[in-house]
Amino acid sequence: MTNDTWVTEFILKGFSDVPEMKVVSAALFLVIYLLALLGNIAIVAAVTRDSRLHTPMYFFLKNLSFLDMCYTSVTVPKALVSSLTGSNVISFQGCVAQLFLFVTLCASECFLLTAMAYDRCLAIHRPLLYSVTMSRKLCSELVAVAWLSGAFYAIFHTVNTFSLPFCGPNVIDHFFCDSTPIMRLSCSDAHANEEVGFAVGGCVILGACALTIISYVLIVTAVMQIHSVGGRRKAFSTCSSHLITVILFYITGSFAYLTPTAQYSPMEGRLESVFYSILTPSLNPVVYCLRNKDMHTALRKLFVPPRCTQVL
Repeated sequence: MTNDTWVTEFILKGFSDVPEMKVVSAALFLVIYLLALLGNIAIVAAVTRDSRLHTPMYFFLKNLSFLDMCYTSVTVPKALVSSLTGSNVISFQGCVAQLFLFVTLCASECFLLTAMAYDRCLAIHRPLLYSVTMSRKLCSELVAVAWLSGAFYAIFHTVNTFSLPFCGPNVIDHFFCDSTPIMRLSCSDAHANEEVGFAVGGCVILGACALTIISYVLIVTAVMQIHSVGGRRKAFSTCSSHLITVILFYITGSFAYLTPTAQYSPMEGRLESVFYSILTPSLNPVVYCLRNKDMHTALRKLFVPPRCTQVL
């Protein structure tokens, strides 16, 4: 931080500029947040409890659900409290911490989805080597690398944002501390920082996306070599949930972070952020549980008493 930083706190505008809509939007997002929290907690508990789900695919899924819980909890509770109480103030240090944690979790999810694509690729493209190669140690290392890579990227992103001097105004046109609306409050020219952040962020997102695409090209190649229709359907079904999650994540994230800063609109920025920071993590439990019979069985054991399960 530079000595020119005079601002000691920021004011978040919240979900909406219209006072009447703040309470309505806060109530809606509160319901979505609680459902997302319950869904992700259920997945973590079900995978942990059911020994049949102690496989690499579900190990990654459990970590993804835990990450999504943290992901939404970094921004949504503060935004809800601000909307319901009218206290929109966040300290300078709190804003730095929120941006750092949010970017860490967002980038970590990007890298974790790439690791999950590699897991599915290895399971379908090299099935005979899968059980030997994808060991518990390698799974743990891939998750650790995803978190550490996310943290390192977040350090760069946070320093790039807050190395600018802030001497007023201090009203962030957003419901959480995001880099683009913060940079627009700087009393110096932030163009260079915006361009550097856009370039590095683009390399990270496109690089991870390219590795995921390569994994799926290998998956499709392997599946097309399966002669039976049932075998192809089974192979694709193991990837469908992950593929939907990847598509949702990259589409919403690309609109938010790969749009040129000159075309940034505060209203569109808030709307895009709602999709990738609230709705997408909320949909992940639904996507992974909708057609997964193993998860259905594990969740039934978790929520339905044994006697009721026997009756059913």
